[in-house]
Amino acid sequence: MSSRRLPPLNALRAFEAAARHLSFTKAAAELNVTQAAVSHQVKALEERLDMRLFERHGRGLWLTDEGEIYLPFLRQAFDLIADGTDLIQSHDAHGPLSVSMLPTFAVRWFIPRLRDFQIKHSDIEVRIGTTERNVDFGREDVDCGIRYGTGDWPNLDSDKLFEDRFVAVCNRELMERDPPLRTPEDLRHHTLLHEGNDEDWRYWLAALHIKGVDGSKGLFFDSSDLALEAAAAGLGVALGSQIIMQDDLEDGRLVTPFGDLTDENLSHWLVYPKGTARKPKVAAFRAWLLEEAEHAQDAIDRK
Repeated sequence: MSSRRLPPLNALRAFEAAARHLSFTKAAAELNVTQAAVSHQVKALEERLDMRLFERHGRGLWLTDEGEIYLPFLRQAFDLIADGTDLIQSHDAHGPLSVSMLPTFAVRWFIPRLRDFQIKHSDIEVRIGTTERNVDFGREDVDCGIRYGTGDWPNLDSDKLFEDRFVAVCNRELMERDPPLRTPEDLRHHTLLHEGNDEDWRYWLAALHIKGVDGSKGLFFDSSDLALEAAAAGLGVALGSQIIMQDDLEDGRLVTPFGDLTDENLSHWLVYPKGTARKPKVAAFRAWLLEEAEHAQDAIDRK
């Protein structure tokens, strides 16, 4: 293989930083050097390439056409170097695997399946953190997370696990007792079970154009898991994720009185910082989780 014709690394770093900021002063602050040093490195690079990379107009700094072409290649190269450095320097590259997810997802879907992962990967210690918020991977010691939404989160890679439906559930006895629960309008005669506030029920009722049901009343709980347990106990009707409630629906603890009627389809995603999937523990977890998700989606599709 022929040797690479690469300009000096310091010159490339100076140009990339100056090009991003369109400022030698800001580039110098980022690189912790003087403005004169940045200017010198950029000039040396231009001489090495025998072309101008910047146009200087008074106090303004603009990229030439050649500079515009060059910048994205350098940014990608430096990003790859940073990812590789983080990977080999990470103190926990082979240590515990830290995963963040919603509490209800953890209790009702993930934990019942976790033993299978432990059997297949007994060398990986899994640490589960539950939270209602999206963790900050840059500030928190978390390897990956499972989120509910559209899959578009800045600076993160994501794998779609399965599509989901937000459906109404109750226990079978409540559905069959008098007054009956056969259509969404029948909810006016039953207690609505809320998670935290009344937004979910009000949104669901409005999206499906259901009239005559007061979505602000009912029983309120701190978590979705508590609301679903209340539904299983016959206290009323709750809203929940069809995937998360899959085991409860299959064993009959919960039923869907209106079938798959839902307001919208969102999805569950595995998310992780770019480059993290190359860590052996994350790669193993990712492969296992995608397989489990495929089985879960197939079970829903067969119904």
